[in-house]
Amino acid sequence: MLSALKEAQGRVLLPGDEFLCQAEDLLSLSAPGRRDTAVCGPGLRRSGDRVTVCVSGVLRHKPPNVFWIHSHGKRYVPVKGECVVGVVSLKSGDVFKVDVGASEPASLSYLSFEGATKRNRPNVQVGDLVYAQFLVANKDMEPELVCIDGSGRSNGLGVFGSGGLMVTVSLGLVRRLLSPGEELMKDLSGLFPSEMVLGLNGRVWVKASSLQQTLILSNLLQSCESLLPDQRRALFARVRQGAL
Repeated sequence: MLSALKEAQGRVLLPGDEFLCQAEDLLSLSAPGRRDTAVCGPGLRRSGDRVTVCVSGVLRHKPPNVFWIHSHGKRYVPVKGECVVGVVSLKSGDVFKVDVGASEPASLSYLSFEGATKRNRPNVQVGDLVYAQFLVANKDMEPELVCIDGSGRSNGLGVFGSGGLMVTVSLGLVRRLLSPGEELMKDLSGLFPSEMVLGLNGRVWVKASSLQQTLILSNLLQSCESLLPDQRRALFARVRQGAL
């Protein structure tokens, strides 16, 4: 299967396309662990001896054996372990409902915050932005978020967003910005001193030292995906020179 996936690298795949495991790709419980088995990322689902494409896009490969589908979709599908930016839409008893841009809202318990107890409840209001991680993401269950890691610490998760601006971009652009050494991220961070929170659901929160700079960064984020590299560099150069 690894050879078939590598041959398909760079091709446009559609939902339903499948790759079959060969004998050498199967894992044995008695045999020592091997590193030549495929690791499926976003857009791919492994079931038994088959790998199925779930979304349309271009197959990408990261050596030695990581594969994923690079797509430009805007409808987010929750995945366990991914961190997202959500908006609290409803407060119902001990549970908050959070809009993450998926087909249904996710639930967030008030005990899923660092230091939260029945007496010490977090101050979360409808309309607040939260940076949270999916604990449960199953097609047969309601998605569930938490704002703590495995050790009970917030580790950057929780309520945020005072004074900033949230924009929505494509899922592919967010993953591109999170890639190590991405040139676009270096260009954005080099324009103005700013803070940026990236959610894998396509939502980005931006805050700079002034409202004008915040608006400039948010507009650049929304427009740079459709620009060629030379056009983007020219646009960033104009911003640096104060032409905008």
